[in-house]
Amino acid sequence: MKTKMAVVSHRKGNMISKPADAVINIILMLLSLICILPCILVFIISITDEAVIIKNGYSFFPEKFAVLAYEYLLKPEGGIFRAYMVRIFVTVFGTCLSLIVVSMLAYALYRTDFKYRRVISFLVFFTMLFSGGMVPWYLVCTQILHLKNTIWALILPMVMSSWNVILMRTFFSSMIPMALIDAAKIDGCSEIRTWWSIVLPLAKPAMGTIALFTALQYWNDWYLPLMLIDDKKLYNLQYLLQKIQLNITMMASLASQSGGKLDTEIHALPSEGIRMAMCIFVIGPIVLAYPFFQRYLVKGITIGSVKG
Repeated sequence: MKTKMAVVSHRKGNMISKPADAVINIILMLLSLICILPCILVFIISITDEAVIIKNGYSFFPEKFAVLAYEYLLKPEGGIFRAYMVRIFVTVFGTCLSLIVVSMLAYALYRTDFKYRRVISFLVFFTMLFSGGMVPWYLVCTQILHLKNTIWALILPMVMSSWNVILMRTFFSSMIPMALIDAAKIDGCSEIRTWWSIVLPLAKPAMGTIALFTALQYWNDWYLPLMLIDDKKLYNLQYLLQKIQLNITMMASLASQSGGKLDTEIHALPSEGIRMAMCIFVIGPIVLAYPFFQRYLVKGITIGSVKG
């Protein structure tokens, strides 16, 4: 009798859960569609004729398509390919270097037998609250480190992140027992070998999360080239696109001040399409890279939230 009741209750539970699962799936699909539709609209606008945009506004089904915006951005003299290569190199190399530096410092602060652990932890935390300001930062980068107009100007200023150090140290404290470190020491492992062969493989969720945050920070950066780069060969993608946008705005302003003499040239320039095409250029690689870090993201961002 008990077995029959259990089977009946199990069937009822399945009957209840299936409609609920269907509703949840539909809701998630709608939310995903809401997130995807703006990206689709941006791409459609980027390949829409400028006259159609001015006449009808934004639409998912434009009357006429054109690729003048991409032709304008992809002109060889525009330097967008070089800027793309600079951005990719800086993002990949800077993210790897940042992970190495952050994980090594976090490992040192995680070790309870480290003599200066409290002092360095205080200094790391102090820099999250106070900074020297823009002028001292600029003088250090240009006069002491001599980063002006070098590729290192786009990498070194963002290598160290106090927040990432604290995040990774918390992960080490929560997930890696000191007994494991002591066992490695007994087996004859050096500190570098312990960090590389034992700690880092166990810290993949934290490493993946911090790698994603750091890559986004490097990819979206335009402030460093604005402050430290004058050589056009070292312009990154975001800064170059920002300058193109400023040039378009300036041309439109000059056209309005010229009394209509430059109106034909300006109207021939697909300003709205260029703006949307720039968005496509910027978000493309990050959107493609996100799935590789997604499995580590949920576990990584919950570091330290559960104890015991």
